[in-house]
Amino acid sequence: MARPYRRSDFDVTDTVQVSSPPAVRAAVLQLYSDTWPGAPITTLETALADFERLFTGQTPGYLGVDTVYHDLQHSQDMVLATARLMAGYEKSHPDGPRIGAERALMGMVTALFHDSGYIREIAEKDTPNGAVFTRQHVTRSARHLGRYLPTIGLADWVPVSTHIVHFTGYEMPLDLIRVGDPRDRLVGHMLGTADMLAQMADRCYLEKCRDRLYAEFVLGDIAAHKGAGGVKVLYGSGLDLLRQTPQFVATTIDNRLGGAFDHAYRHVEPLFGGDNPYMDAIRQNVEYLRGLARSSRWRMLRRNPPVFTVEQNAMQGVRSLLVEHLKKVWSVPAPVNTG
Repeated sequence: MARPYRRSDFDVTDTVQVSSPPAVRAAVLQLYSDTWPGAPITTLETALADFERLFTGQTPGYLGVDTVYHDLQHSQDMVLATARLMAGYEKSHPDGPRIGAERALMGMVTALFHDSGYIREIAEKDTPNGAVFTRQHVTRSARHLGRYLPTIGLADWVPVSTHIVHFTGYEMPLDLIRVGDPRDRLVGHMLGTADMLAQMADRCYLEKCRDRLYAEFVLGDIAAHKGAGGVKVLYGSGLDLLRQTPQFVATTIDNRLGGAFDHAYRHVEPLFGGDNPYMDAIRQNVEYLRGLARSSRWRMLRRNPPVFTVEQNAMQGVRSLLVEHLKKVWSVPAPVNTG
């Protein structure tokens, strides 16, 4: 069972601080070494270090992560979930088909950089925030992976990685993601699954949807945008997004995690004695949200977890950008949240 009082920046087991690069690095390397004994870990160590440099603004040519929902913690939570899915699968399939150490390495590197497309390059410094790239961030991540993989000796995996990273997004229909080996599609399913598990099982998922994801949706012209027929509004506020979240989660579990990804979320269960702490945490989040909706006690959502971006006042800055963007869309001042 998921621990109900786990710390805000820890994983579902409350054992790995997913906001900490050293903690996640140790956990991922341990899973990799335990699952594929004798496989070299140098390349994975390099990728983990390069990820940290990129997201913290230390990679030449890049500005570091500034998206408040898709921050450093989310990507680290996601790569940990990916490593667990792969390890659980290998443990429960001793007679094959096996993922294998090299394919797993490619999958973990792809997981690390699956949201690199949100990060602005130096030439994009006039773009106010990486959330502007929401609609095309996976394609941008694929482009980054295509450049990065050859630098760590994984050039042969570029055609696979740059395709399966699209399982983490909505820019390409899933049935159009072409790979030659069924094991590559399996890894892609794990990537897409881990991305959703890490988000929906987050202890502060509800607050982050209301306060952070909504802001990214506004800046990415998803919450509302001008069209030929006027302004089309999908989410009128952070609270409006939250009200629609139970249906989103249900649809995601049934159609995406269950159907499209063939219940890949179950591959973590061999590591936890048949339990699934991610799905337990997701159910807990949704049950709590449904209770809030029935009672309208929205003020109970009062967690304010830290943001792990390169910006010192990330939330204040993104709120200002949100308001300015809404003014441009509606041509009138608009509240950040209602209710």
